[in-house]
Amino acid sequence: MSLDSIPKARAIFLDRDGVLNRALVRGGLPYPPRDLAEVEILPGVTEALLALKAAGFILITVSNQPDVARGVLRRDTVESINAYLGERMPMDRFIMCYHDSGDECACRKPKAGMLHAGALEFNVDLNRSYMVGDRWRDVEAGKNAGCKTIFIDYGYDERQPEAYDFVAGSLLEAAQIILSKEKGSEDR
Repeated sequence: MSLDSIPKARAIFLDRDGVLNRALVRGGLPYPPRDLAEVEILPGVTEALLALKAAGFILITVSNQPDVARGVLRRDTVESINAYLGERMPMDRFIMCYHDSGDECACRKPKAGMLHAGALEFNVDLNRSYMVGDRWRDVEAGKNAGCKTIFIDYGYDERQPEAYDFVAGSLLEAAQIILSKEKGSEDR
């Protein structure tokens, strides 16, 4: 049996801060928690992830963490936050970009490198997958990878995505949209 004959999986790619856990908003802009004490899992997140997992989706967190490159946050702090979240939710993988905008890496969103890495690792069909995020970079990365996109709109005082497939107020609402769309495509 060749790899081409193995059915490809569907995935939900999720930004971390603002999607799984509360982003710290200062001056209208979102920031990641600086340590475990600041981590607050958002309401409905675990319920949403369990429903998506039960529907057969691979769950992959893809997150820019430029504060590591900027020397504001330590990499082991980011990893301990990921471990904390991973113990409390059915996540399959956390993929981080620790670069800053000027580094010109292939992984930093809005580039699709982290999504491509996750797709390769789990044999994912990106065209049957979703990217859920709360910032324009998340939506653009999803579009650049060929995923359907869901923008969780918190009204941050920053650039907004130019286009997305769906808008939601939370991950739970995004999961309901995904499950509704997937059920609709199965009924056809």
